[in-house]
Amino acid sequence: MKKFFSVAKYLWAALFVLIAVTASAQKGDAYEMTVNGVKVIVQSSGNEIVEIQTIIKGGVQNYSMEKQGIESLAMNGLTECGTKKDDKNSFKNKLDKVSAQVYASAGKDYSTISMNCIKSDFETVWPLYADAITAPAFNEQEFNRIKQDAVNGLRAQESQPDYAINNMAKQIAFAGKDNAKSPEGTVASLTKLTAAETSAYYQSILTRSRMVIVVVGEIEKSVIEQKIAAMLAVIPEGKPFTLKKETISPVKNSFTPEKKDLATNYIQAVTSAPAPGTPDFNAFQLAMRIFSQRHFLEVRTNNGLSYAPQSWFDGGSSPSANIAVSTTDPNKYIGVLTTLIEKTKKDGFTEDELRNIKTGYLTRFFYGQETNNARASSLVANEVLHNNWKRALTLSDDMKKVTLPELNAVFNKYITNLVWAYQGDPAKANAVLFTEAKPAKQELPKSKVATKKKD
Repeated sequence: MKKFFSVAKYLWAALFVLIAVTASAQKGDAYEMTVNGVKVIVQSSGNEIVEIQTIIKGGVQNYSMEKQGIESLAMNGLTECGTKKDDKNSFKNKLDKVSAQVYASAGKDYSTISMNCIKSDFETVWPLYADAITAPAFNEQEFNRIKQDAVNGLRAQESQPDYAINNMAKQIAFAGKDNAKSPEGTVASLTKLTAAETSAYYQSILTRSRMVIVVVGEIEKSVIEQKIAAMLAVIPEGKPFTLKKETISPVKNSFTPEKKDLATNYIQAVTSAPAPGTPDFNAFQLAMRIFSQRHFLEVRTNNGLSYAPQSWFDGGSSPSANIAVSTTDPNKYIGVLTTLIEKTKKDGFTEDELRNIKTGYLTRFFYGQETNNARASSLVANEVLHNNWKRALTLSDDMKKVTLPELNAVFNKYITNLVWAYQGDPAKANAVLFTEAKPAKQELPKSKVATKKKD
């Protein structure tokens, strides 16, 4: 036993050293500059790896509902369809020779075109990266291949209940808003897209007004400036663009069922949440993490209603709080959930919970910052969503400042009316229990929910 505690002591010591080192590296020299009208953020890495991410802002705000998936196909096509100088095989062979990566992905709020290489190979990889961005070929044969792959992937995803219920819930909660769209698209929308149409779309969003570039690595400022300036010289300025931040505030509880032949019933609720860049954001992140732990304890451990109940905060430009469960007894579940929410609002969270969640959050955050890719992605998200890339460097201190009164206030403020989506057997769920103002409550095991009354 003594040996165990001795080992544990050293493991914790190593952990805190790692956190300290990572925090120190993350707070190293970081700066921004403007090149041809584009903000370029540079972070020292302290290693020999170079990570560059070029961002095109807008995401689902860039296209109509009928064109869902077009940006995802465009991003995939940048490297999978070759460039004006290299066909797909030539492009990939050149990268493979130096074990470098160039790839792109599309998200709800922005798309990312990334390169990752060893510093000594930067001069070899950069021209390939710049060509992928500025001179993609969108070869029709290769495009049809990646489109079919995307369609097959979507069909596989749609057969997964967790994916299907999340899609349904977001479409209902954000009906009429951009966040109801899916970056991956649908089978119907993808099938209609052509190489020529997707190429034209990509050229329409490839403007300096939509771009942010992040560099994490030990590259001289003059080199970065020269390389990026040359790349941007062939990209049009475009019209001014601002990422919209759309929040939701459901005016009442709602319940939308969809009959599906499933072994259990899948249920997800969506409700309001603070927008990125607002004072409530940090406190709500922590509040939802604590609530997620309580939700899991009550639903699975104490009542055996589900094997994997979940609660989370989707903190994008269209933020939402989400509560999801798969259960054979939806009526009992809504009683347990309602009781848990009301108890949390009445009694609040505890100092111990806040202290523990801060420690866990920051530990995971710093572990997640071990790679240049993760550091770059953090700088990107904070710049695009919070309009403040420096938040990526101050997050540790920012989270430490969150107080218990703030935690309780934001939970009460945002967890109000719930928009419910249901897939399974509608006969098993009493819609009234999900939609009435005060559904029937159930007693929670007193010994399992540790709360402390607010002063």
